[in-house]
Parts: sequence; C-alpha cells; structure tokens
Amino acid sequence: MSVRQWWRDLAMGVRFAFAGGREGWMRALLTAVGVGLGVALLLLTTALPNALAVRDDREAARNDLYYGDTDTKVSRSDHSLLIDNAGTTFRDKDVRGRELEPEGPRAPLPPGVEKFPAKGEMVVSPALKDLLESGSGKLLRERLPQRIVGTIGESGLIGSAELAFYRGGQGLAEELGGGGVARIERFGLSQETSEEMDPVLLLLILVVFVVLLMPVAVFIAAAVRFGGERRDRRLAALRLVGSDSRSTRRIAAGEALAGAVLGLVFGAGFFLIGREVAGSVEVFDISVFPSYLNPSPALALLVGLAVPAAAVLVTLFALRRVVIEPLGVVRTAKPTRRRLWWRLLLPLAGLAMLYPMVGQGRDEGDFNQYLVTGGVVLLLVGVTALLPWIVEAVVGRLGGGGVAWQLAVRRLQLSSGTAARMVNGIAVAVAGAIALQMLFAGVENDYTEDTGYDVSLAQMQVSLRDGEPLGPSAEKFRRTQGVRQVYAYSEGHVGERRTDPLLGTQVTVADCASLREVATLPSCRDGDTFFVRGADYDTDTLKLAKAGHTLYLDPSFEGDAKSSEVPWVVPSGVKQAQTRLDPTGSERGGFLITPKALPDAAGEALDGQLYLKLDESVPDVHDLVRNTAATIDPSREPMVWRSDQQADGYTAIRTGLFVGAACVLALIGASILVSQLEQLRERKKLLSALVAFGTRRRTLSLSVMWQTAIPIALGLLLATVVGLTLGAVLLRMTSTTVRVDWPSVLSMAGVGAAVVLVVTLLSLPPLLRLMRPDGLRTE
Repeated sequence: MSVRQWWRDLAMGVRFAFAGGREGWMRALLTAVGVGLGVALLLLTTALPNALAVRDDREAARNDLYYGDTDTKVSRSDHSLLIDNAGTTFRDKDVRGRELEPEGPRAPLPPGVEKFPAKGEMVVSPALKDLLESGSGKLLRERLPQRIVGTIGESGLIGSAELAFYRGGQGLAEELGGGGVARIERFGLSQETSEEMDPVLLLLILVVFVVLLMPVAVFIAAAVRFGGERRDRRLAALRLVGSDSRSTRRIAAGEALAGAVLGLVFGAGFFLIGREVAGSVEVFDISVFPSYLNPSPALALLVGLAVPAAAVLVTLFALRRVVIEPLGVVRTAKPTRRRLWWRLLLPLAGLAMLYPMVGQGRDEGDFNQYLVTGGVVLLLVGVTALLPWIVEAVVGRLGGGGVAWQLAVRRLQLSSGTAARMVNGIAVAVAGAIALQMLFAGVENDYTEDTGYDVSLAQMQVSLRDGEPLGPSAEKFRRTQGVRQVYAYSEGHVGERRTDPLLGTQVTVADCASLREVATLPSCRDGDTFFVRGADYDTDTLKLAKAGHTLYLDPSFEGDAKSSEVPWVVPSGVKQAQTRLDPTGSERGGFLITPKALPDAAGEALDGQLYLKLDESVPDVHDLVRNTAATIDPSREPMVWRSDQQADGYTAIRTGLFVGAACVLALIGASILVSQLEQLRERKKLLSALVAFGTRRRTLSLSVMWQTAIPIALGLLLATVVGLTLGAVLLRMTSTTVRVDWPSVLSMAGVGAAVVLVVTLLSLPPLLRLMRPDGLRTE
C-alpha cells in the first residue's frame, strides 16, 4: 500500500467530517470539544515548568534578606539601602512585607517598584490593595495603616494573588546588626543551596505527574471515538460503492483525524481562556500571572503531533474487530467475547518493572525514573484494558428486574465497550489517587516532626524587642478579645564574669503562676529565687547557685554588640526546683526568679517572651493578637504554635497534587458530560420511539441512570483494587510498612462517584428534551 493511497483515504475522511452534513459536523464538534479539553490540560501541564521557573526567577530577583552569615559586609554609601522584614500573616495567608530606608540617591529599588515610599506610606500588590479596601480586610488594615501610594508591578511578584507590600522606614540604622535589619546595595542576592532532593520526594513527583496525566490521555483516546456507531453505518455506504475494508478504515481514521485537528484548535482556545482565568484565581495558595503560562515549544509541538497520531491509531485499533459490509455493520450481532489473557499482561508487566526497586528506600540512590514511569503507566493502562472485559462479563450475567433495569442491562449488553470507555477516565483517576493517598500517608511521618510545643497550654508566642517593658505588654494582650491567659517571662543569661565568662546559665523571671509552668517549685511567693538542676545541657547552674556570689546578667563576649553587664547577687534564700518540660517542649534550667528578687536595672538585660492561651472559638482570634502585637512593635510577628510541622518539599509536592487533581477532576467531569450527551444524541430516535409507544419518562430516566451507575460501580471497584496494589508496591519501594487508610480510600472512591452523579444530574435536562415523540420526524 502506497503512502499516496494512505493520504488520499485520510483526506477523504477529513472531507466527510466537514462535508458530511449535520451528522458529520455534530460528530466532529463533539470530538473537537472532548479533545480540546484534554489538549488544554496538556498544554497547561507543558506550561507548568516555565511557570515554576518564572516564579523562582522572580523570587530570586527580589531576594534581599538572609538569616545567617553573608559573604560580604556592605558599608553605607549613596547606593545603599536599609531593609527590614515587616511581613505578617492574615487568616493563615502569608503577607510578604519589607520596610525600606534608602541611604543615598542611588539606592536600589525593589523589582516592580517605581519610587521609594516615604515614612507612613506603602506600595502594595494589587491583591493586597483589593483586600485592604474590602470589608474582609478590616483587621489587616488596622495592622497596616500606612497610606497606599502605588502598586507593585508584575516583575516584583510571584503570583497574581500574592499579598505583598513595601513601606517607608526611618531610623533603621539604629537596629542594624540586631538580626533583623540589613544593609544591601542590590536586590537579587544569591544564596547557595546544594541540597539534593530526597529520592522519595522525587518518586512522589514522578508518580504525581503520571497519575495526573494518564486520565487526560485516556479521555482523549475516548473522545476520538465519539459517534462511532453512526460513523460505522455511514462507512457501509462506502463499501457499497466499491471501497475495500482497509480503505474504509483509513477513511474512518481520517474522520477522527479531522476531529482531532479541530480539537487542537479548540484546545488552544480553551488554553488561552484558561490562562487568562488562571490570573484571577488562587488554588491552595498558589497563583500565577497569565504571562507565566507559556508552554515549552518542544512540548507543545509534541502534543500537536501526538494527539492527531493517537486519533488515527485509536480508530484503526477500534475497528479491528468491526466488519463493515455494503449492507451494514456486522457489530450489531452478538460480538465474540473479549479475551482476558493479554489484558492481564499490562498490569503484570507494570509490576515487573517496579519490582526491582522494591526495598530500595531512600538510602540506595534515586529510583529509576523510566522504570517508575513505565510501571505506573502500564498499571493504570491495565485499568482501561480490564474494565471493558469486566463490564461485559458482569452485565452478561445480569437478569430480570424492573422495566428500567431491563432497558439499562440490555443496552449495556449490546454496547458494553461504549459504557466502559465513558468510565475509564474516572477509574484511572481514582486508581491513581488511591495509590498516591497510600504513598503520601505512608511516608508522611518521615517528613513530619513533633515541634514539642504544648498547644493545650498556649497557642501563640510573642517575642518582645530588647528593653521592651514586659508588664504593660502582657496587660495589652490580657485585654485582647479571645486571649484567656498570658504567661509572661523575661529571659536572659548570666555569667560569673562581666566579660567572656567561663560559666553561664539561663535566667527566667516571671510570677509564681508562670514559673510553675516551667518547673516544679516547693513553694513560691514574690521575692523568691530558685535554681533548677538536672536540665538538659545545663552543667554550670550548681557551680553558680551559691549565696552571696555576684553574677552578671547579659555578660559581654568578644565581637558581640555592647551588652548590659548588670550585676546580680545570688540571695541567701535561694531554693532548689525540679526540672520539667516547659510549654516549648524543652527542659528549662538555670535560675528562676520572681520580679521582686531582681534589681530594676536588670530589665534591659532580659528579653520578653509571652505565651498566650486563646479561645479558638472567637473569630479571627489570631489576627486580633497580631494587631495587638503591632501596636507594641510593628516589626515583631507573633508565632502560631503547632504540634507538628511538615518538611517544605513534601508540603509543596502535596499542594501541587491538590492543584493538579482539581484541574483533572474538572476535566473528567466535563469529559463524562460530553460523552453522556454524545450517547444521548445517538439514541435520540430510540428514546423517541419508546416514548411514542407509551414508555414513561421516569422509566427511561431511571434506565439511563442505571446505565451509568453499573459501569461506574464496576470501574470504582477495579480502581480500588489496582490503586491498593500500586500503593502497596510504591510503599514497599520506599521501605515503608504497607498500611491501608480505608477512610481515605473510600473518600477517593466517593469523590469519583460524586463527580459522576453531578454529571448525570446535569445530563437529565437534555435527556428530557430528547424524550419526545416528534423526535421520530425525519426528512
């Protein structure tokens, strides 16, 4: 067979698609919409690497503060800038903030900022401006009262929904070197990061991408087969005028090719619309600008070539068992039973590819990405291969029942493959989701650590600036709505010498009630002093706790900033206390002192720490505390305590999974709806005939729901089995104990069922319009 004949047959199929009357256009349009939805998501996926790279570049370009040693010390000049971290949190959303004070006319401007704001002014991101001007941002406005004089441009933000601001500062030089304020000459400071990613995290990334993209590929393969039965009947006419069977199949492939190419156009349009919409939405605290979503040319070209090629191959594969004769299509007769053996080879081959990595864990290098990808793909493709066989085997054994049940079962027995194709996408998605849920749940403990904080005692902590009076600050928080209890401590260190002491220990000053939360006291009244023995890493307290010895609070060390060096004499009545875990989860040693036992001058040598017990039922209680803290010191951000915290890399991957899963679920819902409408369109005359003969609409509606429910139930059952198998293998690969979180598994299956239920309800109005006797009218 010559290449010219191939092209001629494919071209004829393309002409049939666009010049075949209303039927041809409807089929091409449905195919284009279905393929277009899949192509749009694929283009979005190919654009993700560029979006992430742009976000990283924007973050690097505005990098300004370090928490650690810097390579060079910047001196004051006409192009230096003082900068302080002024960020805050509003309702669990981070607000990036900086306080700026230029020291010369050539001080560097932050990216996206045209002019330095003066004291009492600030420039904000568009999202923050909208929030501050809205009613929901009232609490945040109290914390950021500066006048808005401009907005930050796109070059200075990493996302359209990012909350960020720069405000003018004054007198920051006085705080230079204290750990918060820094002097810089440019933005975009580089910081070396040489950490290699954990092999298990790389495995998670690989599996997430495969699991999210597989349902898209399955749906595109199903979309090119929309209207297959009517198409096959039209092809019988070609056989009648002399076309052979092979040529007829190529013409059918040309029809599918036309729909796929049109789908590429639709997909590009959907992608451009979605890209603009993406600039105005935020999913799991992730947002981007539309300009970030530029697909890689090479990957976009791959999508543009792969989709039409897949349309041709899928059509030829689907027609391999269909005999198209001049007088009809010999598929309406009872088909031969599907073979099981080759369908089992796919998941078995996937398991064989994954088996060599079982037990590897994170200590034996990276997982082989080709084996991982191939193994997961084959297991999920196995779902699409096994489901038609299972649906055919089960519905073939279903018997009698009500009229609606019999209509549904008979329809499934005649076209079980069509029903299975509609369910394949959701089955693959659920199988992948179950496997990922098991993997995430299994390795979660490896990336989650206990903070040690006693969240039953306190939920927030406020650190006061050096020299800030503790009593008035504590009183302000006691008057704050939602604060039940305030534990106030003044903390510092003491040594036996004024400068460079050889011995040192911790000092904690508080009232008796607060001291009892950090140690076990024999008895306590204001004026008492205690020393604690047995605390972790405390070896000097016993040597220093001798009555009459003069010690020095906040002693000086060579190279440090000037210290207070306040003398303090150990009183004669010093008592011994027993150590215990304090609210931060550590054992506090050293001296415990009540306020009256300390000289007044010691206040400047100690730092204030406030631990707040909150009434969590009060709305926005955390922000009420932050607003109070801002009245004391705008540069200090209270810390919210959590009993545990997760590694940033693990959290980022899980967030990416949620974002991708939301997009894939939206695609699956749209794909099932399009598929449902396509099936109803093909059955229009049949439904009209049944109504004309007196069949109740309720019966027909129930039959359509049964036709959806039976394959969905079988698909979810198969997806659960495959998902559990894949999840168990992935856990064994990471050397993690296999454990099934049944609530999560059932929730994944429930989400899949809910998507199908919503789509079925949306298809009922078109169904009712089709169930009319005048649908039999023809010309």
